[in-house]
Amino acid sequence: MASPHPLLVFDHAARAYGEVTAVAGVSCTIAAGSFVALVGASGSGKSTLLKMVNTLVEPTGGKVLFGGEDVTTLPPARLRRRVGYVFQGIGLFPHMSVAENIAIGPRLTGETLPPERIAELLELVELEPGMASRMPDELSGGQRQRVGVARALAGEPELLIMDEPFGALDPITRDALGTKVRELHERLGLTTVMVTHDMAEALLLADRVLVMDAGQLVADETPRALLAGAGGEVAQSLVAVPRQQAERLAAMESPGEIPH
Repeated sequence: MASPHPLLVFDHAARAYGEVTAVAGVSCTIAAGSFVALVGASGSGKSTLLKMVNTLVEPTGGKVLFGGEDVTTLPPARLRRRVGYVFQGIGLFPHMSVAENIAIGPRLTGETLPPERIAELLELVELEPGMASRMPDELSGGQRQRVGVARALAGEPELLIMDEPFGALDPITRDALGTKVRELHERLGLTTVMVTHDMAEALLLADRVLVMDAGQLVADETPRALLAGAGGEVAQSLVAVPRQQAERLAAMESPGEIPH
């Protein structure tokens, strides 16, 4: 059986800011339909690499191919219609209603989303259609981020990229939204690439984990392989925290164990 075709290819993709190298020649292929987590310490280059996909940051070396085409040659409006983007800090326009925020992407390409499509998108992220008329400051953080996901899906993208999408949320809301995004990934047949600093989140949600360090890709493993010790020193240092948490919880559940 043939493997899924590559939707996204980083071909020695690099980005420098003067003498500072943020991304140092990363090469990898992401198959259509996969859910990939991009992890690493702050400053490792993971967000810069992600932003090359929709040309918020352009490579200074190598290239990024989306559907076989160099992203820097594609019309920006066409590219951003095919690539949904959920970013850190939610980023809703405060002066626009929920409906207007959701419709902003298609509107930039000359399309008007009908009210029934807005309602459908809200229901998709488990929000009441009646919220369409609300303003962002009337919503909780979790509700605003759900609107952000709905906005990213408005153009029916092939690829969903997410840059620390749940970082500002409380743990319960974060877990619920992560589960919802994975469900939407499956239901809509998306390809998803998510930057996160939370290795536990990456291990739970992704099919594949890419580990960045000092601008380089240092590990490319499945969650199962990482938990089994693969990926090298940097990857295992990131896995250590969720592993220790899991071991601690298991110990607390053992008969006679006194939590401390």
